[in-house]
Amino acid sequence: MSKEQRRRAKTANFGIIYGISAFGLAQQLDCPRSEAKALIDGYFEAFPRVIDFIESQKRFAREHGYVETLFGRKRYLPDINSHNATVRSFAERNAVNAPIQGTAADIIKMAMVAIHRRIRNEVIALRHQSDSSNPVLPENLMIMQVHDELNFNVPEAEVDKVRTIVVEEMQNAVHLTVPLIAECGVGKNWLEAH
Repeated sequence: MSKEQRRRAKTANFGIIYGISAFGLAQQLDCPRSEAKALIDGYFEAFPRVIDFIESQKRFAREHGYVETLFGRKRYLPDINSHNATVRSFAERNAVNAPIQGTAADIIKMAMVAIHRRIRNEVIALRHQSDSSNPVLPENLMIMQVHDELNFNVPEAEVDKVRTIVVEEMQNAVHLTVPLIAECGVGKNWLEAH
């Protein structure tokens, strides 16, 4: 699958789950509205349980006033029963979005903690043992998180070790029915690493 195909698939997948219209999807994918409508219809035909999930999240939110991530973190939705349709629709989209995006945020945070621990124990400790005469670089090799991506500043000699740690910990942060797959790029800057 090319990067463009992946981008279009992600756009369609997330848009459909969060209630995008055929018009909105057509604009995002730069395709005719009829093609976007067929894509939405085909998606729900192929994955009918997605509709069940969407409706169950809205129902739960209406009854309880909040939704939860897989790990129990709550997102309160005070407008879920609003008489104003626009306000209520926004809360309904959040009722679907929050458990998915919130769970993803929970997972990346768990992976970050595990990665930091392993880098400290396996990379930083190794630096101390191998050459006590040279100053050790700062422990904080993990410099940035953006959504489901982590950015590291790693000496060239440690790239392979850190790459192994990052991929292993991201893929094993939690065990779900569908396995988590992590990719790792290397470059002098973020753009080059992609």
